[in-house]
Amino acid sequence: MARTPVGKLLLFGATGDLARRMLLPSLYGLHADGLLPEGLTIVASARSDNDDASYRALAQAALDEFLPEDRKGEEALGTFLERLVFQAADLSNLDTFAALAAKVGDVSGGLAIFLSTAPSLFEPAVKGLQSVGLAGETVRIGLEKPLGYDLASSKEINDTVASAFPEDRIFRIDHYLGKETVQNILALRFGNSFFEPIWNAQGIDNVQITISETVGLEDRAGYYEGAGALRDMVTNHMLQLLALIAMEPPATYDKTAIRDEKAKVFRALRRMTPDDVQQQTVIGQYVAGAVKGEIVKGYDEELGKDSNVETFVAVKAHVDNWRWQGVPFYIRTGKRMAARRSEIAIQFKPVPHSMFTGRGGRLQPNMLVIRLQPEEYVQLLVMAKEPGLDRDGIRLREVPLNLSMDAEFAGSRRRIAYERLLLDLIEGDQTLFVRRDEVEAQWAWTDAIRAGWAANGSKPKSYAAGTWGPSAAIALTERDGVTWQDD
Repeated sequence: MARTPVGKLLLFGATGDLARRMLLPSLYGLHADGLLPEGLTIVASARSDNDDASYRALAQAALDEFLPEDRKGEEALGTFLERLVFQAADLSNLDTFAALAAKVGDVSGGLAIFLSTAPSLFEPAVKGLQSVGLAGETVRIGLEKPLGYDLASSKEINDTVASAFPEDRIFRIDHYLGKETVQNILALRFGNSFFEPIWNAQGIDNVQITISETVGLEDRAGYYEGAGALRDMVTNHMLQLLALIAMEPPATYDKTAIRDEKAKVFRALRRMTPDDVQQQTVIGQYVAGAVKGEIVKGYDEELGKDSNVETFVAVKAHVDNWRWQGVPFYIRTGKRMAARRSEIAIQFKPVPHSMFTGRGGRLQPNMLVIRLQPEEYVQLLVMAKEPGLDRDGIRLREVPLNLSMDAEFAGSRRRIAYERLLLDLIEGDQTLFVRRDEVEAQWAWTDAIRAGWAANGSKPKSYAAGTWGPSAAIALTERDGVTWQDD
């Protein structure tokens, strides 16, 4: 696939937490490995009153704090900082864009823009860029999700962006798609012949997707109170994971084929009625409890007021197509839970007949676990016979076959997701970015759930911090004879 690197990168929100923790270390890592285009200039912008020198000092402090020790190098650091320049801009003030355009200068060699702001600022930002000639044919734009708060606001943002940029120059960023283990889902599914024949309703009983956090509000109170767990995690990340598990095999590894197949999954998601929502979703909000032995406050206490925003959501979803008919996809995410974990657990159907029953051998269905964080591994749970003479019966035990990414690829440096995504933005590869029809299909599905909560007057059920959520979430799976994978 042809790549067309740009000569300049414009980074909005360049003094924020995301820039300090992720974007600057990622760009430095690419620079240190010689992967950034020769002469690429990085124009940093934010509302703060900095100049080139003070911003370089800020960037140096961020790299000193967040780079691993083995990645620090005086020579690479010095040449990286030389790439950085700064121009203050207020995205809500059209008058500030002229100075920004002057700082960026000539964009005939290509410009990539990384826009990580509140959804309310997308529209003025795009109009401002357009007004000073920073939206022409040589410019591409990266938009950090979430894109809106519902389908209507998402369409409004997409319409605004589309008025200045065609779809082939819009890069909607979901950082989960840059994770190495997430991409390994494609390699696992479509690079091995033994999975595909059973990767369907005939071979799989259920799929569980869990993203659990031990942290509470931290510094995201303003955002989270307007979003909640469904918007924050399910719409933005978890449905993309579901699509990678459920998609049909793409003909080729490229932006069109992969995103076409994901979009088909989103269109096949069964839209819920208010009655469905009552039966197939659970919402919760954490109250005071203990996380890792430390007493923590409840959500309302941290917020400083009463709230009905959900900090936990569990959903039983269905993909209504030939491959997945009748297979439940259980989705669960929450804050202040028992452990920090992102994983996909695929439980296969049991063998049709057990020859071991008469000798006391008990079988468990096979399970494939894809752990995304904090560790990265793929684990297949299979049945094996315990050593012994079997005079008192055959003893069978579930044992793991492990593929540890860290161990197997110990010689390869593990890159954080933003390194890959920033490089793809700079080089113009859209494969790991989200297309408009995907985003809007995701919002349409989750909007129906929120409408169901409103129609039913649903309020979050309490769960103690440090647990796996409300007991109703256990019942959601147990009534189907399924247990959440909590080990």
